[in-house]
Amino acid sequence: MSYDKGIITDSLIQINDAIRQIIEWNSDITSGDDYTSSPDGMKTLAATCMLLEAIGEGIKKIDRHTDKTLLYSVCPDIPWKNIMGMRDHIAHGYFGIDADFVYDVVCDELLILSNAIESLISHIDKAANN
Repeated sequence: MSYDKGIITDSLIQINDAIRQIIEWNSDITSGDDYTSSPDGMKTLAATCMLLEAIGEGIKKIDRHTDKTLLYSVCPDIPWKNIMGMRDHIAHGYFGIDADFVYDVVCDELLILSNAIESLISHIDKAANN
């Protein structure tokens, strides 16, 4: 490994913490309309988008620091480019955020991503111990 295991592992742990926080914040959300139908829903949407942006940025940094060798080799089925692209869309989309899309990501994708993050952490730990 030509990258700093500790820095990458810390970033992965932070990403998983953010995923858990998003899931907790969205526990009462049942559709994209729940975000847009109340001030509290809009706050949840804004906070969720902030953490999704942070997750995408963390993935981008990990990909850069590992010279694009870690993510795709350990978890090739994860759409890493889409995760990084969502970060860009949130960061630069301003008011063009689709609440239904965010809801779908929260419900359908975050647990899969969390499992992949755990696999990456395990892979790094095993490689460091060999």
